[in-house]
Amino acid sequence: MRGALAAALVAALALTGCHVQQSYKPPSAPTPAAYQEAPPASFQESKQWRAANPADGLARGRWWEIFRDPTLNSLEEKAFAANENVKAAVARFDEARAFVRENRSGRLPTVAVAPGIVNERFSKNRPLAPQGKAVFGDFTLPFSASWEPDFWGRIRTQIDSAATGAQAVAADVESVRLGVTAELAFDYFDLRGYDRERGILESAVKTYERALELTRNRFAGGVANRVDVEESETQLEATRAQAIDITAQRAKLEHAIAVLTGQTPEGFSLPEQAGVPEPPAIPIGVPSALLERRPDIAGLERRVASANARIGLARAAFYPRVMLAAALGLEGTSITNWLNWPSRFWAIGPSALQTIYDGGRRRAVLDEATAGYDSLLASYRETVLTAFQQVEDSVSSLRILESEAERQRAAVEAARRSEALSMNRYRGGLVTYLEVATAQAIRLQNERVAVGLERRRMESSVALIKALGGGWDAHSLPTEKDLAGQ
Repeated sequence: MRGALAAALVAALALTGCHVQQSYKPPSAPTPAAYQEAPPASFQESKQWRAANPADGLARGRWWEIFRDPTLNSLEEKAFAANENVKAAVARFDEARAFVRENRSGRLPTVAVAPGIVNERFSKNRPLAPQGKAVFGDFTLPFSASWEPDFWGRIRTQIDSAATGAQAVAADVESVRLGVTAELAFDYFDLRGYDRERGILESAVKTYERALELTRNRFAGGVANRVDVEESETQLEATRAQAIDITAQRAKLEHAIAVLTGQTPEGFSLPEQAGVPEPPAIPIGVPSALLERRPDIAGLERRVASANARIGLARAAFYPRVMLAAALGLEGTSITNWLNWPSRFWAIGPSALQTIYDGGRRRAVLDEATAGYDSLLASYRETVLTAFQQVEDSVSSLRILESEAERQRAAVEAARRSEALSMNRYRGGLVTYLEVATAQAIRLQNERVAVGLERRRMESSVALIKALGGGWDAHSLPTEKDLAGQ
């Protein structure tokens, strides 16, 4: 028996060079040498601007700190840890880590013990039934061990598939965090824009109240007509209504921010804050660095690697599975002889299983794995192309909005001068109040457009940071040892 066992082991070891593990190279994707869109002039003039390696100039994982807003920092920290979608993503990562440990255990033997105490009565009509005593005791204390040598790399490939899958889930966690924190920043800067816009409307309301008082006095003095008074009242009430509408929109943003930070809207509020900061200079780097910066791209690349490993697993099904098993223990008919040396037993030997016919199932599984790999490969390349588009769009938007905002500021100043001239002409009795109302409406509209442009510039800044991966890079992914808790 020992000779047979040795021969089996030698034959099996001779096959260890036949590995099913697929060789893997990261997928290629079309990558431009440089971005087409040039950054805004303010970026190039800023001391923060430089051609960057991945994540240079951005706090890794804490990208919002570049805006230097303490309130935003506090909200983002809460969302980073307390958001329910983030918690769910972290839980999925913990599940993936456990799956890696489960698969790593396949490289080690399984040892079990199954003690048993049984009283058994044999039928007297049983063929070859024992004579005399019909009831027997069976006291057993068996230890068993089994181990599957990884001759063809099946277990190694299975571990690789689980590990790369877990790395993909880890990237998903960062993608969820980036999405949540970016959405929070969008809402926050929208809210600050509404604060600024409401301040403009409240200032306009005060101006229109004074204008209404002036018009009523002129009407009482017979200088102005009733139409002037009605126009002034209409303008005032319409502006008050707009201010109320802004308040309602701001409240919705507060509620959204509360949920993003893991809180209920009840009792949550943000004090008003005047002014919207200037967009910070954001290092863009080279396009090739984007593949390491974006967690969604890194996650898809890891899924491609996992799919590649699954092809190897599908091929492993065509090879036999070899098991080495051993058992030893004690067995007796009573407690008195259970632990005696003659009650010992043992067994050891190899076994193999080779499927001969399965109706094409293994081939179908292999084809399925190959198709899954091709699908993920196409998704990876599409995601890369989309990422480049998002960066180009954001850079273009920032550059154009910067120029537009500059022109809009000039328009606001011109509208204010026109309003002042119209009011002076009205006081002098040279024009009706319609001209004043028109000039005031133009001024208010231009001021609100200017605030809207400021808000859009901040949103484009957040969109660019999100498109660049939020200061993250693929080197932050956990290794297999990290996943195994070593």
